[in-house]
Amino acid sequence: MAKTTGKSSKPDLVIERVQTGIRIEKRILKVLKGLAEYHEITLGDLLEGIVLHSFEGKCPFKEESLQVVTDLKRIYKLDLDAAASHLLKERS
Repeated sequence: MAKTTGKSSKPDLVIERVQTGIRIEKRILKVLKGLAEYHEITLGDLLEGIVLHSFEGKCPFKEESLQVVTDLKRIYKLDLDAAASHLLKERS
């Protein structure tokens, strides 16, 4: 059942979340955590938003957030881009 909160006129969507144990590249995780902290949201909320936007072919970030991502990538020495997405292999 949807309810309205004080922060928005849109109703809340009641969902069921599950705990998962995913593996992710260390520097990517640092950038994501930094971005979530910047927006004062949880890492899970950030990932859900990214995925939902991506499913619709939309960019999940506005210009300000893209600049924050650029800064965090520099800070955490993340030199990967989209072209690397299916090429990543863990060390043995």
